[in-house]
Amino acid sequence: MIDNINENWVGINEAAAHLGVTKDTIRNWIKKTDIPAHKIGKLWKFKLSELDEWVKSGKSAID
Repeated sequence: MIDNINENWVGINEAAAHLGVTKDTIRNWIKKTDIPAHKIGKLWKFKLSELDEWVKSGKSAID
């Protein structure tokens, strides 16, 4: 597994840009899938390496 201890957290805007989707898509994935999102206060935070692994696993496909 990738060592992401020193990896910075990013917000929903950066996560959406990284994946090439809209912020609304990210929000829908948070509600409907097991996207690796972490709520800190009122903000959702992501690690890009976790998002990449999630996409590679095929879990990002919504039926």
